[in-house]
Amino acid sequence: MSLLCFFGSDTVTLVLFSLLAGFCLLYFYIRPKPSAAFKLPPGPAPLPLIGNLHTLDLKMLYKSLMELSVQYGSVFTIQLGLEKVVVLTGYKTVKEALVDRADEFAERAKIPVLEMQTNGYGISFGHGESWKQMRRFTLMTLRDFGMGKKTIEDKITEEAKFLVHIIQSYQGQPFDTTEPVTSAMANIICSIVFGDRFDYKDQIFCTITKLIRENFHLLGTSKVQMYNAFPFLGFLPGTHKKIFENRTQMVQLILNFYKEHEKTLNENDIRSLIDAFLLKRQEESKNSDSHFHDNNLVTSVINLFAAGTDTSSSTLRWAILFLAKYPKIQRSVQEEIERVIGSEKVPRMEDRKRMPYTNAVLHEVQRFANIIPMNIPHATTRDTYFRGYFIPKGMQVIPLLSSVLYDKTQWEKPNEFNPSHFLDAEGRFVKKDAFMPFSAGRRICLGESLAKMELFQFFTTLLQGFSFRAAPGDPLDLTPCVGLTLCPKPHQVCAVLR
Repeated sequence: MSLLCFFGSDTVTLVLFSLLAGFCLLYFYIRPKPSAAFKLPPGPAPLPLIGNLHTLDLKMLYKSLMELSVQYGSVFTIQLGLEKVVVLTGYKTVKEALVDRADEFAERAKIPVLEMQTNGYGISFGHGESWKQMRRFTLMTLRDFGMGKKTIEDKITEEAKFLVHIIQSYQGQPFDTTEPVTSAMANIICSIVFGDRFDYKDQIFCTITKLIRENFHLLGTSKVQMYNAFPFLGFLPGTHKKIFENRTQMVQLILNFYKEHEKTLNENDIRSLIDAFLLKRQEESKNSDSHFHDNNLVTSVINLFAAGTDTSSSTLRWAILFLAKYPKIQRSVQEEIERVIGSEKVPRMEDRKRMPYTNAVLHEVQRFANIIPMNIPHATTRDTYFRGYFIPKGMQVIPLLSSVLYDKTQWEKPNEFNPSHFLDAEGRFVKKDAFMPFSAGRRICLGESLAKMELFQFFTTLLQGFSFRAAPGDPLDLTPCVGLTLCPKPHQVCAVLR
């Protein structure tokens, strides 16, 4: 891989790059060396300036890190450009850090491309007290609007009907699941954030979902990885600027909604998360240090949209793809649906406890799909000694979720799609501690219960009404399309009415 190809090839750019390389080399050789008392975990020897970039597959970085763990163990160090990063692999190691020592690993790493977009605000990538208050407020508001309760269950049931109607319109002909599934998932977030759903063809709604999908893809590209390694070259053209342009467009769309809600705000009729935020901001209007300001509102809303739309829709699309690929498993799910729910009754969350096989399949979808293989990088909140190694305060830490979901010590056949991973000998559902698709600890996904509810209700509703098959001539490739998350490659399926 030629690093220069990421920065252009004109003369001025090459001169600038050469000068910067010279400064970096000088820094590398004159910087003080750490003492033995502050020994970082082992890892591959880095080169000046580029660190270990020359040995890593930046398009499939999680696979490179999995391979390195075989040689260097469950705790090791890599260098991305000038920044050293500690990588944690395997269930026991990741659990020890994120759960047993949650406070020490609770900070969010300052990734340049993410900091450029959020400035430390919001829920997903926020820092310090601002993050704590936004997370606390959002969790409380989501619960007030029915997360985990019948209120939101009714909204999902209603949205599932719209999704079924769209899929019926294809009349058994091949179609791509991306847009209908993404729209259905996005509408659940819309009903909470804005207080209402959108028509799937609404222009603003389509623009927001398109921008989110595009940014999730771009955030996982090798060019963005290079920008994160060398952020001081951010003035050069690159993918990071397209991401920022998309984010700026999303901000303007969110602000338009925010202004409309501000005009009609009624403290006796709180209809949405935006209303709740505006009311909280009024209550804290005399507090000069309040974190309830426009930047946190807009960034938090974008975080909710991104997390609640992309990851959930990708998971449901993987579920459809897997069952089209493995028809025997699909038939077994449908037999259980017929036995427990029937063909007329609307699926409800109360049915799940009587559907161990369907529950096992959904868990295996999340495990095998490995949606967020790299996790979102953490950082240490203070100087820490972990398994005999020193990790300084603020150092980036990657708890590699793919190494947990594919841990050979925890799963009988980690590299196979096998619902039996979650079933005992009598066919009863079994919880597994190594099931961590939502991460763990202080930064665990705050929408976990909502995502589980969405996945179960949409999945059972679709399998109750349709059988999914591969489109003629489509082998249904399970190789993922890599971005910030792993989603299915473009493909088509046929939904045949049952």
